[in-house]
Amino acid sequence: MDKKVIIELSHITKIFDEDVIVKDLNLTIFENEFITLLGPSGCGKTTTLRMIGGFETPNEGSIIINGKIFNDLPPFARPINTVFQKYALFPHLNIYENVAFGLKNRDEAYLLKFFNIAPMEDKKALKKVIAQKIDEAVKDALKLVKLTGFENRKITQISGGQAQRVALARAVVNKPQILLLDEPLAALDLKLRQNMQYELKDMQRKLGITFIFVTHDQEEAMTMSDRIVVMKEGIIEQLGTPKQIYNEPVNRYVANFIGETNIISGTYLKKDTVKFLDTEFKCTGYIFNDLEAVDVVIRPEDWDVVDLEKAKLKGVVTSAIFKGVHNELSVDVGGLELNVNTYESYQVGDAIGLAVDPYEVHLMKVSKDDQVV
Repeated sequence: MDKKVIIELSHITKIFDEDVIVKDLNLTIFENEFITLLGPSGCGKTTTLRMIGGFETPNEGSIIINGKIFNDLPPFARPINTVFQKYALFPHLNIYENVAFGLKNRDEAYLLKFFNIAPMEDKKALKKVIAQKIDEAVKDALKLVKLTGFENRKITQISGGQAQRVALARAVVNKPQILLLDEPLAALDLKLRQNMQYELKDMQRKLGITFIFVTHDQEEAMTMSDRIVVMKEGIIEQLGTPKQIYNEPVNRYVANFIGETNIISGTYLKKDTVKFLDTEFKCTGYIFNDLEAVDVVIRPEDWDVVDLEKAKLKGVVTSAIFKGVHNELSVDVGGLELNVNTYESYQVGDAIGLAVDPYEVHLMKVSKDDQVV
């Protein structure tokens, strides 16, 4: 079954003070998808999010939502809510009132349609029914973010993680089709941030709505996303699933931005054979010209540490750090430092043998624009 397109960004360009922040960007986002815009500060990811939300207007191109152009419509007219890095909760209201605010301040016609309530001549009875529906919606939203029982707690009496949950509940209480999240975990400590990654993904599944998430943290992107948009200087460098982005980066920029990696200059000798570090290796699934220069990508965990007599490469350990689950090694091989992860223990100065399976050898075209970040 084909996925339904909910957002289409067509040739979007945004310019601030003659600086091109987003350049001719094209992106299709599907219904019920968790998609992440990933990149360093200044790459255009937050500006793209703000244009989707209606907080900025593109200089060129079209923002199409549910098949209609939304370029000039204000945020409140879009089927979208936003959770910002700074949660912007109302300190004079308790948790319940913060979550209920967006519904209580809607007009009657909107609420009748939203709650599917038939018009009633008895206005007092109608207000009672609407108040009951709002109460149910707020309590459902608080249950979703695991804050049941916190309704009367003041905003000044809760932790950063709880404040983030309140902001999420406030954003989803009116059931938007699309939720925009602009680095909402950035202010949390590491353990809480990791816990919230799993909870956000679980929440998105339960709600069945489209999440568009902005972050510079590749771990967040890898953990939660159905697809990742890797951005640089206002353009999309690569778009794909976390596994595709990690295993098959298209250039040095993406390879270095997503996880630790080794990028080694090599030569594609012939079909399924590549040479690097003066050694021939088998590879699979790549088509280049014979003798074409390539960049070879091998993740630290993909090296096999083997006995020296069985090794394709031999090196000397120059650094060894115990990381709990594994050891992170730096290995000097012919003057080139390689990152190697292994369960075996090594000391600085130890000789070490390395091999790699053909399916763990990933190749990229060499581009003059590729620069290590």
